[in-house]
Amino acid sequence: MNIKGPLKKIFTVMLWCVLGGSVLAILVAAINSKNSSLCTGLEVEINGGGKTLFLNSRDVATMLENGGLKEIRTKKMSSVDLQKLEWQLRKNNWIRDVQLYFDNNQVLKVRVQERQPVARIFTVSGNSFLIDSSGIRLDLTERSIFRLPVFTGFPDDHFGLRRDSALCRQIRDLSAFLNSNIFWSNQIQELNISPAKTFHMIPLIGDQVIEFGNGNDYANKFRRLFLFYKEVLTQIGFEKYTSIKLSFEGQVIATRKEGVISRSDSIQARKNVLEMIRKAQKMETDTVKFRDSKPLERNTLTEQNLRSYDLPEEKVIQTETGNNHLKQ
Repeated sequence: MNIKGPLKKIFTVMLWCVLGGSVLAILVAAINSKNSSLCTGLEVEINGGGKTLFLNSRDVATMLENGGLKEIRTKKMSSVDLQKLEWQLRKNNWIRDVQLYFDNNQVLKVRVQERQPVARIFTVSGNSFLIDSSGIRLDLTERSIFRLPVFTGFPDDHFGLRRDSALCRQIRDLSAFLNSNIFWSNQIQELNISPAKTFHMIPLIGDQVIEFGNGNDYANKFRRLFLFYKEVLTQIGFEKYTSIKLSFEGQVIATRKEGVISRSDSIQARKNVLEMIRKAQKMETDTVKFRDSKPLERNTLTEQNLRSYDLPEEKVIQTETGNNHLKQ
């Protein structure tokens, strides 16, 4: 009986087991040796090395120290509780995401991603805070100045309460739209929240109040408002209205001022708006920012395709009196 074949197989299996065990033992020894090694330093990176908004490296290091990580170069890697330190950092509401790990040189790497503020809120009680796109409330900072949509008259000192969930969603939607639209982000200075939870907008150019209604169907409302601006610019004049109402579906209702508006004021306001449109065109070209937007109808120009907007020729408009309503 030939037993060489089975013995050879057994020997081969035993050899591989010994080799595998040896490799495993070496790996365990290497891991234990590494864990018993001292930390060699701390490296903090915020927003991928880009511009920081609220935090700096010293802030992050201080938070880690408060979590028990003091004199890091005297600590063994095995004694550092990365999960606990991550929890300590996440307590700061400006931190959206954080990762902690040791590299091959025993340096503790801390990668922090800040939240991006989208709006500033002023409450009826006089408090003020920032929010991000998910509605998280952010503390104000003196280090950075943010150019953001401003909402006044918010009915509560807390954002995101269930009873105000619809209003909070509308604020987030309007903030996202204004932050992404160069023309309207320049033109709308303030959005006041009425007791009925509708929005009254204060424009940069023109002294009329824009009664926006609630924040539903906001994109179509801004399209109608832009068409009204275009008609005012090219035909009637800009500074002749006390209010513009968008709360009625499919309509723009504007109330004219009583008395005579000086020709110079009307022409200057028109020039200011035209200049703002030109600047929006230039910023769109410089940033090469593509928007997948649909026009109101075929061959209709909107505020979202200003690069192809044919600016009207300058012309003098005769001033008018009366208290009329114009429907668009």
